[in-house]
Amino acid sequence: MPALLAEVTRSGFVESLHHGSVVGLLPSGDIAVSVGAVEDPVLPRSCMKPFQALACLSAGAPLAGPALAIAAGSHTGENRHVELVMQVLGGLPVGLLRCPATWPEDEQTRQRLTEPSRVRMNCSGKHAAMLAACVAARWPTQTYLELAHPLQQQVMRTVEDLAGEAVTHTAVDGCGAPVYGLSLHGLARAMQGLVRTPVADAMRRFPEYVGGTGHVNTVVMQLLPGVVAKGGAEGVLVLATAAGHAVAVKVLDGNPRATTAIGLTALASLGFDVSPAKEHLSVPVLGGGQVVGEVRVVFQGGR
Repeated sequence: MPALLAEVTRSGFVESLHHGSVVGLLPSGDIAVSVGAVEDPVLPRSCMKPFQALACLSAGAPLAGPALAIAAGSHTGENRHVELVMQVLGGLPVGLLRCPATWPEDEQTRQRLTEPSRVRMNCSGKHAAMLAACVAARWPTQTYLELAHPLQQQVMRTVEDLAGEAVTHTAVDGCGAPVYGLSLHGLARAMQGLVRTPVADAMRRFPEYVGGTGHVNTVVMQLLPGVVAKGGAEGVLVLATAAGHAVAVKVLDGNPRATTAIGLTALASLGFDVSPAKEHLSVPVLGGGQVVGEVRVVFQGGR
């Protein structure tokens, strides 16, 4: 059964509740934190991106450094992100990107623009990497999002190998790419398998391309060097350390406001020092511009 993970208080009143599941693995692979239905399948959403980037790399995409980080990230659409996406495309026309045109998430950048575009979409780094992989492997570029395409089959194999389990469901993500359902436990196992790959190395070295200025994933990685943090839509988050601690979170109502606090609390329960990011262990609730409450984690660590 899903469990109560966090509550929202305002002026001493419990205003909202967030239920879901969280699992934490020790470097040995043993489960040390298990709250809620951790064996139930979830759609990882953008938490899939590091595995998709690894599949692109395996297919021969010439990705390294910041380019590999943005392939695994959900960038905020700043100019530096767009410039890097164009580099990953390597001269391919932007029109080949099959992600939808959107406004950038970075507010200052958005205010300077007059129309949305595909390269500003937070998934454009992943899509550019997929096209680069298709070129390298001599696979069709027009159909790279189709489930039967060799690249998407490579992604599925990569996910299943890292998770140690079969995909339970296939869906279409918000950007149009296939997304594969796994148990929350399997998602955490997959993150354990990722931490010693070039993808994780790139994410750790260049966190500004995994998110962007002020993005919580970027900030957490900057505060906790060696940690990989990647959020996904609908309340999903994964965290992993270079030593192999791994955490996966799913909040059932889909609201992400508590996921970082939940994930860091679980990571601390594994014995990892999260004190440099202690300000993210809760989220302030404002009233009239003043702090009048908080989003606070209420689950107990352990099984």
